[in-house]
Amino acid sequence: MNFSMISIEKITKNNQTALELPNEPFALNGRLVVSRVNGKWQHQEILAENGTQTFPNEDYNLVAIEQKGFALGAFAKEKCVGLAIFENRWNHYLYLSDLKVAAAYRRQKIASKLLDNAVELAKENEMQGLMTVAQDNNLGANRFYLRYGFEIGGLNTKNYQFISQKGKADIYYYLDF
Repeated sequence: MNFSMISIEKITKNNQTALELPNEPFALNGRLVVSRVNGKWQHQEILAENGTQTFPNEDYNLVAIEQKGFALGAFAKEKCVGLAIFENRWNHYLYLSDLKVAAAYRRQKIASKLLDNAVELAKENEMQGLMTVAQDNNLGANRFYLRYGFEIGGLNTKNYQFISQKGKADIYYYLDF
């Protein structure tokens, strides 16, 4: 697919079926190990062949999304191939709560295009940056956020303590404007 043929649109009643974009598997090929040394975040990659993971599908509701923020869709003609859900936060960051691109359309800068549009909307609404969270074992997502310009701002090693994903950690990312 030609990148220039992808359009980014705000999700409205007219195109809200885009909220049904299913989650697809992503590679688990390592882990981003984060540490804080002398007040600075550091990271290193540990590569490993771990297979794939698929997040459960969401049941998004446009009214609920619009109460907290907005959603953007990436469209190839009429077909939604990417989705990003955003929430306005009290701390003047726009929180990226979900970002996904259909497997057949990955590695075509669609996620970057979604974020580029969100940055402009965030600035128009006087937000000061973007923030998001990625699991440490989702190396592709972690690499993407770092490449895009996000900085590591925190680490939570306890979120998964009492569930089947015990041992995973969440990495908090921030992009200041």
